[in-house]
Amino acid sequence: MRAMLEIRHGQPTKEYTKEIYEKIYSMAPIRHIDSFYAWILDLLDIQPGRFLLDVSCGVGSLPRLAAQAGLRAFGVDFSEIALQIAYREAPTVTWILADGESLPFPDSCFDYVTHIGSLEHYINPQAGVQEIARVLKPDGYACVLLPNTFGLLGNVWTALRTGRTFDDGQPIQRYAARLEWQDLLEASGLRVIRTVKYERAWPRNFADIYWYLKHPKDILRLFLGVFVPLNWANYFVYLCRKATYDP
Repeated sequence: MRAMLEIRHGQPTKEYTKEIYEKIYSMAPIRHIDSFYAWILDLLDIQPGRFLLDVSCGVGSLPRLAAQAGLRAFGVDFSEIALQIAYREAPTVTWILADGESLPFPDSCFDYVTHIGSLEHYINPQAGVQEIARVLKPDGYACVLLPNTFGLLGNVWTALRTGRTFDDGQPIQRYAARLEWQDLLEASGLRVIRTVKYERAWPRNFADIYWYLKHPKDILRLFLGVFVPLNWANYFVYLCRKATYDP
């Protein structure tokens, strides 16, 4: 990978990172609105009865919605507090305490693997991608969301206003441009077949409409995002196959 912007806080060890995320989830769980996760599932064109794994699932919104759509859903995270919240909200999903850089599953066992906004925080992102590719079935689909260094409504706007790169305080934060992230994915066992931009998700239920009404700046961003070119998107969503997949 030729270029990547990296921000670090504290000591980048597994123990330190886990401790920080336990504190984060004990105070304010990290999650998007449900309409965002429903959009991700639509991109995957999911089929009921198949197996989905969400890596670094946090409080488990995506596996919860996947199970409601008829999938055999699994969620993995290394935060015990996050998984406790996830279990309370969706006890029928299989929740597993584990590290995304070393997944406790055999090879080629999931039809869908999702990794939404977490890989950029890993100590070893390449290991995380290799694990996605390893557990993905030969004809399966992976979906990975990653942040853009040059997001027009993200880092570019933040730099214009503050003179700094956006930093949400997580132990490790990385940014890269579209093809630079694609290089990492394709050097680690995946093949990108489609890339989609993400700014904000269109609301699909009254709860998410209400959320937007309480966040008017996000309504503006929702509409402006339509006009943002792919390479200037705040986030990239990569839809991938195994590198070895041969239809």
